[in-house]
Amino acid sequence: MDILMGKFADSELAGLSEEDLSAFETLMDAPDPDLFKWMTDAEPTPVEFDTPVFRKLKGFHTHSGPIHG
Repeated sequence: MDILMGKFADSELAGLSEEDLSAFETLMDAPDPDLFKWMTDAEPTPVEFDTPVFRKLKGFHTHSGPIHG
């Protein structure tokens, strides 16, 4: 999760509102296995974590085609 969260933070952190920054910090405190399950839709995201910034994080890592480095 460090890579997923870190890539998002590197790209998006500067543009987040104070509210989104707070929600992102809350996500960083969530257990990695749970957060991974929510991001991959293996389990439903609990309401308290289903924030606009979580949806932005999830969308940041959603790809419909090959990823070329």
